[in-house]
Amino acid sequence: MLSEKIGVIGAGKIGSALVRGILRAGVVDKTRIIASAPRPQARAALAAETGVETTAANPAVCEFSDIVILAVKPQVLDAVLQEIAGSVTPDKLVVSVAAGATIKRIEDRLTSGGRVIRVMTNTPCVIGAAASCYSKGTRATEADMKKVGLILSSVGLALPLEERCLDAVTGLSGSGPAYLFLFIEALADGGVQAGLPRDVALKLALQTVYGSAKLAMESGKHLGQLKDEVTSPGGTTIAGLYALEQKGFRGTVMEAVASATRRSQELGKGH
Repeated sequence: MLSEKIGVIGAGKIGSALVRGILRAGVVDKTRIIASAPRPQARAALAAETGVETTAANPAVCEFSDIVILAVKPQVLDAVLQEIAGSVTPDKLVVSVAAGATIKRIEDRLTSGGRVIRVMTNTPCVIGAAASCYSKGTRATEADMKKVGLILSSVGLALPLEERCLDAVTGLSGSGPAYLFLFIEALADGGVQAGLPRDVALKLALQTVYGSAKLAMESGKHLGQLKDEVTSPGGTTIAGLYALEQKGFRGTVMEAVASATRRSQELGKGH
């Protein structure tokens, strides 16, 4: 439980999910949260669902809050920082979830002060299953890190990490859900091609990915060992794995992560 008041600038999918997670976990109660969004429909929907105060004025969020969460897209981050800079005093903790936006970029624009922590999370936070990492800015404290860890843990896994690694986190877990959705869709398509009804193929694909991830997390076994336990000599699984390797499956996935990492670095430079 935190004694601070929390503000969320950008009550979209990620921002709204953080509000719900904070309330669900009892980090603070609804009277200690405020959220802003440019669209009246988004504000009304969040207020109706959670009972928190909402506003269209980003500076008002800063004035109310001790902890300000910037849940905005990197393309609009600079404009938001310019808008709120005068309201962010040195006693404020600013938490950014904008992909690719470096701590230096944020600190340089908060000319009147403010302690900064940078976060990379992903869309499964909307169901409380996020994979998040967070890094400490030059003015932030270890106490600040603990508070952010508590907030992020309300929506899933949260790991402290050096900022130099956050672009790679973006490429892996930030963009990773899209890779997995594509893989699940392809897995189901393969089932349909093999003769399964579409609804059955999709249910099997979803449960297979979910069950495999759960087994890997709970068994403590190396992924290679788990793979080998499914793979009989001369059997069906090794035939499927051989087909994947022939098409460069591993290398393609690795390059997807590398490409997304490079794009995160470009966004961090304002490109």
